[in-house]
Amino acid sequence: MSTSVYSQTKTSFNWNELPNIPDNVGFAGSFSGVSNNALIVTGGANFPDGGAPWTGSKKVWHDRIFALDNPKGEWKVVGQLPNSLGYGVSVTWKDDLIIIGGSNEDKHFSEVMVLHYNGSSIDFKKLPNLPEPIANSTGAILGNTLYILGGTSGHSSKESEKNFWALDLDDQQAEWKILDSWPGPSRMLAVAGTQNDALYLFSGAQLNNGQREYLIDAYKYTVKDGWTEIASLPKSIVAAPSPALTADLNNIVIFGGDDGTMALSDPKSHPGFSTDILLYRISTDAWDTIGKLPDLPPVTAPFITWEDKIVIPGGEIRPSVRSTKVLFSDITTKSQK
Repeated sequence: MSTSVYSQTKTSFNWNELPNIPDNVGFAGSFSGVSNNALIVTGGANFPDGGAPWTGSKKVWHDRIFALDNPKGEWKVVGQLPNSLGYGVSVTWKDDLIIIGGSNEDKHFSEVMVLHYNGSSIDFKKLPNLPEPIANSTGAILGNTLYILGGTSGHSSKESEKNFWALDLDDQQAEWKILDSWPGPSRMLAVAGTQNDALYLFSGAQLNNGQREYLIDAYKYTVKDGWTEIASLPKSIVAAPSPALTADLNNIVIFGGDDGTMALSDPKSHPGFSTDILLYRISTDAWDTIGKLPDLPPVTAPFITWEDKIVIPGGEIRPSVRSTKVLFSDITTKSQK
């Protein structure tokens, strides 16, 4: 167990682990959320033999749905997705898990699925399809509206996307709206967050002619005022667990991510991704590094709040290396003095 504390907001994270996801190697790009008070993890991709592309191993997408009824319980398989799927967006809405877009070995998807866990199995229903297939995107719910930002349109894409789509989840007749995008470059694998009637977009990587540029820019969106650029991050946080944590009414927290410093190195000697925990102070439009994650933190993993705690299940801890660990932490936040 490791502990990180930052003093200005008197918030601490005490890291432990839930039972490992029951797979030999684990998954990256999974979906996760809460339904019927249980933690749900599904989909994602891995190299089942534990190898990597440079060893000749084949990447495989998965469809099993796992449920953990309580933190002291054991994972169980409770169903399957209609398709093997990963690298989309997942959010919890009321008592359901919503899965948006994603990809498998064949294509990118535009479908939006609602998963409800009834205690023993999964019930599915559909929401309107996205305007276009998308994966490697980010998203979050603000009020009753689901927003999806950026990504890639296909496996052969050499450019990232600049889409900004919105769906009113309370309106059963609603369709996706295509909104004006943020003023900066297109991006994939960014982090979204919400706070105080605003949506935030952080970092990501721009794909330009097949080459990644690691971004540090950030933006704030409100329905009233549209987009505003805010303070840049101290470093890139590509593929950090998303959506970001709303720590309290004044701050947003982002855990780890790929800062790009090892992007051109030999993947076989990659030391792992950033352990830094970054805090964005809304009131001062400023960033702080406020703690550390346990060693070998994951990227391309979802972020969930469950049982008043935070959860980061599985993910990629080095290039092509998955984890079955499920990070789990209390949140203790006290007001500033």
